[in-house]
Amino acid sequence: MATQNFSPALCAPASSASYPMAKPGYGKRSAPDQHPRRADDFALLPERERYVAGFVDHLPDGAAMNVKALAKQLPLYGQQAVSSALTALSVAGHLRRVRRLVGEGDQVRWVFRTFWSRTARDNEWWADYLAAEDNRAGVGAEPEPEPSTITPPPPWAPTEPPVPALDESLPAAVPVAPAEPAVLPQPDSGCPSPAYLALAQLGRVDNRLALSAADCEALEGRATEWLARGVSTGYLTQALTAGLPAQVDSPVGFLRRRLNDKIPPALPATPDPEAPAAPVRRVMVECTRCGAPGRPDALPDGLCRPCRQAVHGSAAAPDAVTEPAIERDVRAYVSELRDLLKVP
Repeated sequence: MATQNFSPALCAPASSASYPMAKPGYGKRSAPDQHPRRADDFALLPERERYVAGFVDHLPDGAAMNVKALAKQLPLYGQQAVSSALTALSVAGHLRRVRRLVGEGDQVRWVFRTFWSRTARDNEWWADYLAAEDNRAGVGAEPEPEPSTITPPPPWAPTEPPVPALDESLPAAVPVAPAEPAVLPQPDSGCPSPAYLALAQLGRVDNRLALSAADCEALEGRATEWLARGVSTGYLTQALTAGLPAQVDSPVGFLRRRLNDKIPPALPATPDPEAPAAPVRRVMVECTRCGAPGRPDALPDGLCRPCRQAVHGSAAAPDAVTEPAIERDVRAYVSELRDLLKVP
């Protein structure tokens, strides 16, 4: 049976104004509906976790939550110990690491946040809350962070040329009347069709298929039917010139037969409607231990399956991630959290 420890949270170093803040849009985010701060907050946690939790709880929103930044402010523990403590706090239901997509169109990027709750939450609560975050992100509830964090355009981006100042000492330019456009002679006949031009150029591709003007006019109607069925002139040329016999006695007769025998099938007038695109997921949970991303319901305790097995031991069932979430008894996790103290 787990030994209960009701000692209050240790006095972690008070966060000051000098504590590093994350870039706008990043860092700590407080979860809603937390109970008021009390002296016995985190009393059921082991000593190291109480120390780290008490410090994180007093940090303002937007504070840097990466392991290196926290370890610099916590003199009792190094980076590895702080990382293990954050993993334990994730298992205890106090935090989740999240990637969130912000921006619209081509101006989008991922921001990294750590949601913190003084009140321990179970997996079902976190899954519902982060799913709601995903819905809010999908409807554009949060804009791109402040412009100070947006990457400026590269230095080689073209800019508008400066307008030269008018020098009043120089004489004003005399306006010149525009020249009248030259009158070009009109052609006697209309421009040849793409089908006619494709037939006329067959002789340049292979001299065995050289056609006269009369031959091109005779075959133009059938070649136009090919183009009307959605093929290009390049496809038409390739289909007519591929696999030629050694000798072609009558190019016009040979091509008429190919135009009739190899005409492609007619396509439907209206293409089938495309399947609706899958909705873009804008909120992904990160494994607190290794950083692997996943859906909120696929990372119970904020841990991926390999890290979950490593933390809880080999006794954890491989399909534990698919079990329905139940109400968590914090006292039942005391023994597991104490085991984490063995991790350096």
